[in-house]
Amino acid sequence: MKNRIPPPARPSSTGAPAASPSPAASPSPAVPPAPAAARGSRLGWLDALRGLAALVVVMQHFGLLEMLPHGEFVRRNFDMGLFGVMLFFIVSGYIIPASLERRGDVRGFWIGRIFRIHPALIVTLAFASFMLPGSDGSIRILRTSDDPASVTANGLLLQDFLGVVNGMSVSWTLCYEMVFYFFVTALFTRGLHRHSAPIAAGCAALALAVGTAVGEHLLTPGPGSVRPLLLIVTPVVLAGFAGVLSGRPGPTRAGAVLLGGLGLVLVTLNSRAPWYETWTIFATMFAGTAVYRAQHATRRRTPSLVAIGFVVVAGTLVGWLYNRGGFENHTWTTGWMSWSSAYLAAWIVFGLGFLLRERRFPRVLTWLGAISFSLYLLHYPLMRMLGPLVGVPPLPSSTLGKFVWTGLFLAVVLAASHLMYRLVELPMQNLGRRVQRAAARRWPAAAPAAPAVPVPAPRAGEDGPARVGATARDGG
Repeated sequence: MKNRIPPPARPSSTGAPAASPSPAASPSPAVPPAPAAARGSRLGWLDALRGLAALVVVMQHFGLLEMLPHGEFVRRNFDMGLFGVMLFFIVSGYIIPASLERRGDVRGFWIGRIFRIHPALIVTLAFASFMLPGSDGSIRILRTSDDPASVTANGLLLQDFLGVVNGMSVSWTLCYEMVFYFFVTALFTRGLHRHSAPIAAGCAALALAVGTAVGEHLLTPGPGSVRPLLLIVTPVVLAGFAGVLSGRPGPTRAGAVLLGGLGLVLVTLNSRAPWYETWTIFATMFAGTAVYRAQHATRRRTPSLVAIGFVVVAGTLVGWLYNRGGFENHTWTTGWMSWSSAYLAAWIVFGLGFLLRERRFPRVLTWLGAISFSLYLLHYPLMRMLGPLVGVPPLPSSTLGKFVWTGLFLAVVLAASHLMYRLVELPMQNLGRRVQRAAARRWPAAAPAAPAVPVPAPRAGEDGPARVGATARDGG
């Protein structure tokens, strides 16, 4: 099979302009697919980092530091939750745009995202709502003064930007993932996806320059303003999705720009967090994409490397500049040191994983990466269910008691996460692939443009080289 180079004027199925042919882009002989083992080892480092990030956040919520000597000193100077969150966001930024570019199909990308995220999230919310008492504050999807608004905002995965309480106390990170997808889709359909380095640097500059000067929830200052905003946002999101799922170039471009523009408005004017956190998160994800660009670039790597370095410095510096004077309560950290050290450590660990990417990682770490999304979703409600059954809180005072409680919790949550992955995540991912094929047959799209850069082939059972996982810090 030869590479297909579409005519210059023909749009791709994403709505992005097709690549112009050049002598270097002439058809080439087919390249045999890499063996499954090679593909697995190529992506094993990402699974390992994802699994490590999820496990660190789980142990943060579990209260591991409270049971360790000098744990309070560590907590004041290093935030495990922030470390896990930022590590995951770097990984997500590195691989999510690659998944979209490998497809060259915005509709297929979004169908894959929906079937990967929502089924497991819905199952977890239903299970936890049934098992946990109404007084438990970690599950609030149907325990608010305005349940229709809660269900709508959480269903759109935009609750953190709409002034609506998170349905699960740990689901706020999914809002940032969703808006990042909005941005990536809009950039891709406009042919601007190669500019991740300046975008990352720009987001970091906003975090540095503005910091705490812009308030949070400017569009929803009170409960009475939530519904009017939802009445505007919901049809905009539905119209955007109608466009990106159409498979046609014009509607795809229009829908993607609509979603990207909405995301920009909500992030700018209605974030729950201070600007230094919000824009550092997006700078971090786009910097992850810049790493990918630099890795696969044949020339002009210096701008990407400079932008990445600036993001790392800025993300570390904003902690010292702004994460103090009460604003640390907005980020659920203890102060500037806990923020800055954790942020810098996330990049160091990612860098080590990147340097070791050709090596085969321990299977337990890659397995943790596979179940990381289920682990993220289930660990908090399972901890709230299991604790009262064994008399926790208070935490055990004896060393033996601490070991037993930790071992019991890990055994339960890892087993449940594996079952969720096997019984919910994988079947729904397979269903999503069938839906993609059915949509392609029923509403054929134009031939996709060739990817701008090489993209690793997925392993068996994947719909792309990325799994959506997420991590969460304390709070909601």
